[in-house]
Amino acid sequence: MSESPNGHVEEGRSTSGSGRSLHPSLQAVNDSMLEGLGQLADYFGYNRVVGKMYGALLLSPEPMSLDDLVEHLSVSKASVSMNMRMLENLGVVREVWVRGDRRKFYEAESDFWKILTNVLGARELRDVNQALDVLEGNIQHLREAIPSMDEADRALASYYVERIDQMKDFFRFAKLILTSILERSRSINVSDVKRIDIE
Repeated sequence: MSESPNGHVEEGRSTSGSGRSLHPSLQAVNDSMLEGLGQLADYFGYNRVVGKMYGALLLSPEPMSLDDLVEHLSVSKASVSMNMRMLENLGVVREVWVRGDRRKFYEAESDFWKILTNVLGARELRDVNQALDVLEGNIQHLREAIPSMDEADRALASYYVERIDQMKDFFRFAKLILTSILERSRSINVSDVKRIDIE
């Protein structure tokens, strides 16, 4: 039996740990989803195993242990353990208690807006701030050095400052968008988006 974060206790067993073979269509979709989420994780700069682990947990009706994930994904326990810590730090999985079993079990966070805000807040917003710092530092360095340059170099330095300043404006806009998403995510109801008729 497993206990979810709200304290509800329910009967549970690991689907992948049961050894039961899936219907070919289910297996094909499962494999496709795990591969796709692995590629998505890779695109965002994470290990592919991170995406596959999240996918395995998301598609499992019951919590999974590290051993279940090792068996399901055919990866080493060291890799699963290391990447699980990353998933927990990102707030996209959580540990749950399974009665009668001392092993650690995990389930996926299915609130995708929460995942988005966790990932944006933890990484993208930090990266945007770092980029802004670098750009501002470069502009300041050039402005301080311009008086010591000859006419040709001063013209090129001014061109650099103009271009870098344009890029800085873009990153400021990106920061504004990310901050708006983080601040407004709680008021957005994904169910409302699903009702929009896209033609």
